[in-house]
Amino acid sequence: MPKMKTRKSAAKRFSFTGTGKVKYKKQNLRHILTKKSTKRKRNLRHPGILSKDNVAVIKKQLLPNG
Repeated sequence: MPKMKTRKSAAKRFSFTGTGKVKYKKQNLRHILTKKSTKRKRNLRHPGILSKDNVAVIKKQLLPNG
């Protein structure tokens, strides 16, 4: 039986916390930053935690490592 491969696109976008939650980098912090408020940009810096509904999907994509 061949090895099970990780979906590399998902591996680059998501990671797991110690308690098993899924972390991701928030969007909208790449360009056109002048019109965004400082508060909005500051809040976008921190990682987001994925909702429990989508955790099963991500774990399946990262199966060998998830």
